[in-house]
Amino acid sequence: MKSVLVIGLGRFGKHIVEKLVELHHQVMAVDKDEERVNAVLPLATDAQIGDAASKTFLRTLGVDNFDVCFVAIGDDFQSSLIATSYLKELGAKRVISRASREVQRQFLLHNGADEVVYPEKQLAVWSALRFTSDHVLDYIALDEEYAIYDLSVPAEWNGKTVGALDIRKKYDLNLLAVREDGKPSVAVNGETQLKEGQTILVLGKWKDVQKCFRI
Repeated sequence: MKSVLVIGLGRFGKHIVEKLVELHHQVMAVDKDEERVNAVLPLATDAQIGDAASKTFLRTLGVDNFDVCFVAIGDDFQSSLIATSYLKELGAKRVISRASREVQRQFLLHNGADEVVYPEKQLAVWSALRFTSDHVLDYIALDEEYAIYDLSVPAEWNGKTVGALDIRKKYDLNLLAVREDGKPSVAVNGETQLKEGQTILVLGKWKDVQKCFRI
């Protein structure tokens, strides 16, 4: 269990709070809008109305006691930038800030953010891959090149073994798990037989996934 501060309770911030609570973390939720704060009161461990662009207010929160601080302000970049800077100045251990444009990401990193999330861009990339590729069901980017892809088993692979397909040697892809009826199995070896209707988790580069699955 970790102690997490979430600043900014718009749609993005509220979703973060909901997921953190689901993961059993202690959450302090903050926004200057009373209505937004009241909306998360039943969920968060604690919630306060306040202006995160105020150093005095942030100091009262004891930001150095939180394991992670999220700056999820989406409609006022100046406040987001100021809050990010003040959090680091007041001793916050780890600050994750939201950006909606590349230039904002650069400014946030320069002003103390340890990491920057770019939800619109990340969702756009996910949507483009998901809805224009026959086999891609989901993916998790690991860096600029590598990702873990959730892929449907092609019809022509039905009944073939992992060893016979040998996608590691042919395409430099690593098959991490096989999922059937929503249940994943990581006990994958050369004798594992694949069936149409299953999905597989594959680690590799997008260009290699395209070649292997003829996307």
